[in-house]
Amino acid sequence: MSDIIQLLPDSVANQIAAGEVVQRPSSAVKELMENAIDAGANKIQLILKDAGKALIQVIDNGCGMTVADARMCFERHATSKVRKAEDLFAIRTMGFRGEAMASIAAIAQIEMKTRRHEDEIGTLIEIEGSSIVKQEPVACPEGTSISVKNLFFNTPARRNFLKSNPAEMRHILDEFQRVSLANPGIAFSLHHDGAEIYRLPASALKQRIIHLFGNNYNERLIPVEEETSIINLKGYIGKPQFAKKTRGEQFFFVNNRFIKDGYLNHAINKAYQDLLPEENFPLYVLFIDIDPAKIDVNVHPTKTEIKYLEEKSVYAIIHSAVKRSLGKFNISPTIDFDQETGFSGMITPKAPEDIVPPTISFNPEFNPFKEDKVSERSVSSYSGSSFSGGGGYESRAASTKNWGSLYEIANHTPAEQVKIELPGVSEIEENYAPLQKQLMQVHNRYIVSQIKSGLMVIDQQAAHERILYERFLVHLEDRKGASQQSLFPQTVTLSPNDYELAKSLLEDIKSLGFEVREFGKNTLVIEGIPVDLGSSNINETQLFEHLIEGFKNSQQELRLDKRDALARSMARNSAIKSGTSLSQEEMNMLIEQLFACKMPNFSIGGKPVIQTITLTDLDKKFEK
Repeated sequence: MSDIIQLLPDSVANQIAAGEVVQRPSSAVKELMENAIDAGANKIQLILKDAGKALIQVIDNGCGMTVADARMCFERHATSKVRKAEDLFAIRTMGFRGEAMASIAAIAQIEMKTRRHEDEIGTLIEIEGSSIVKQEPVACPEGTSISVKNLFFNTPARRNFLKSNPAEMRHILDEFQRVSLANPGIAFSLHHDGAEIYRLPASALKQRIIHLFGNNYNERLIPVEEETSIINLKGYIGKPQFAKKTRGEQFFFVNNRFIKDGYLNHAINKAYQDLLPEENFPLYVLFIDIDPAKIDVNVHPTKTEIKYLEEKSVYAIIHSAVKRSLGKFNISPTIDFDQETGFSGMITPKAPEDIVPPTISFNPEFNPFKEDKVSERSVSSYSGSSFSGGGGYESRAASTKNWGSLYEIANHTPAEQVKIELPGVSEIEENYAPLQKQLMQVHNRYIVSQIKSGLMVIDQQAAHERILYERFLVHLEDRKGASQQSLFPQTVTLSPNDYELAKSLLEDIKSLGFEVREFGKNTLVIEGIPVDLGSSNINETQLFEHLIEGFKNSQQELRLDKRDALARSMARNSAIKSGTSLSQEEMNMLIEQLFACKMPNFSIGGKPVIQTITLTDLDKKFEK
């Protein structure tokens, strides 16, 4: 029997390694940029075409390479970072395994030009599928320029699994942000298809954060700094009022290496306890400097997970440092024993002659048992084609009976129940009668109505979200969402990542009823909003930002398809909120529209919208 175990050819071994190192263009971007940093560059350029599928070019002014080093860097496990096993526990560079360049060369066409500062002429090397096809001297600037063309050209199955250009570009932007945040002292630039996305000068960390995410982040940042014998911690956290529903702007760096750590993330969330609404996440960019001997970075293929020797101590230090920074900058309540804060900042009392005593008016002729004509009161009426998330209601005078009299309530005979034919909940729709005097709003949160079997209680916000969600889904399918032109078009400037996302969603956003067009760098103009939002004074810019943020949250948490996530985000941001006062007419219309939905019983989050309390339940409460 012949031997069946054989060594893999280098080309096959490199492709297998490439499957671990290079999953998508952003993986190659990360490796190439980290190599440039390790080369001591203080200026790095990233140039892309077709979101990195056609071209990824990284140009740096680092130390450059000799002819031998230029050839050797494409060999497997060739590295300048490790000489003996002990070096693995003292690593302060980015790359060290020596697989990145070999893996990229196995699945792409590579052109590299490199020259050391002391050399007069550089080296050109061209590689295709791990094979060197050209090597010659060349005149080139100091440093290294690497062009990766036609990624996965020889592995079409891998290429077919790549997402759309906007989706791949968002992954590249994520990696670019992480690398540039970790190295604020290095100047970076990013160009995609001829357009400049970023130009980041060398700066302090705070300025780097502002350059990456926008000028409005200047007022959102709180500094954090702590020095201990275990770790040194520095960086910035965000003010609670600017927290978002997605985790996108959360960055941990250990010895300047980006990591993901749920345990340390919990330490920060605990520090924000009682300061953030549920399911909101704060911004943080934190750097941990620790002795490399006390951590192990080689526990994950992408080096984004780390093991610590003193994990609990690190947790406690981060939690206390963040908590103290929040208190120091008057974000969380603090106690000052030298001053009674309850009396600080009091207004000077008025003089006795300036005080106006309160007056009480009453009607001496009032008799609750006298059958007089009850007073009329005005109620607000519904305006527009649907409910408005911004509270767009107009008021008009309407004459309705005043049920505030005990005598009237005691002597009122309920009208006969009417059966209405609407799809939805069979028992409720048989019992419900849309009569204004039968509806009551409890704490501006719930609508209560009398039905044959007892009471029906409806969550007004969940009901309106369900109505809008189903309506927006129809608009997205038919692509016929009606738009209402804005008198003054608004511009909205997004982060490059969100801008790429918005561009990929533009057609579907227009289907909802938005009139949106591109306007300059990372900027859109909103010329109209969906007519379903009514005629209220809506902040178009804020609504659009919340739409994008909600879409990201829905896709991350539920893995929904694009249209469903858009419809959910739009419904949640446009629906009336708990605490909104509704007129009788508005409550009736809300309930009728709810019963016309396909699934009136459940909210878009899967929770109940309608609860019924039977007469039997009430009798039990009163022990009858």
